[in-house]
Amino acid sequence: MSENLDLVRSIYADWERGDFSHVEWAHPDIEYTGVDGLTPGTGYGLAAMGAYWRYFMEDWSDFRAVAEEYRELEDEQVLVLHWFGGRGKTSGVEVASTGSRGACLFRVVDGKVTRLLLYSVRDRALADLGLEE
Repeated sequence: MSENLDLVRSIYADWERGDFSHVEWAHPDIEYTGVDGLTPGTGYGLAAMGAYWRYFMEDWSDFRAVAEEYRELEDEQVLVLHWFGGRGKTSGVEVASTGSRGACLFRVVDGKVTRLLLYSVRDRALADLGLEE
């Protein structure tokens, strides 16, 4: 298993518990993009990524992302196929029961994530990368 894969697995270990507070894995100038979903957009740097997550998390209770599959790709990238869990604060709907499956694409350089793409729709991630499930 590569160091890049080990790093991404450690990130998901926190995310699976609903802990999104750690950022030591991220490069200070990280490019963070919500590709689709309720909060699309791109930011640069730890402060922008933190603001994005805080805004996103306002609508959720017990939000988490649980990895189903890790794939090492070219150009120091790791793709993670995952499902989402959590409950909407307003609706009370448990998102895991909807079968919500997404993906994250990490680019890791010298032990730090320099780019993170968050996909709410897994099929879009796979299509963008020319991959199949």
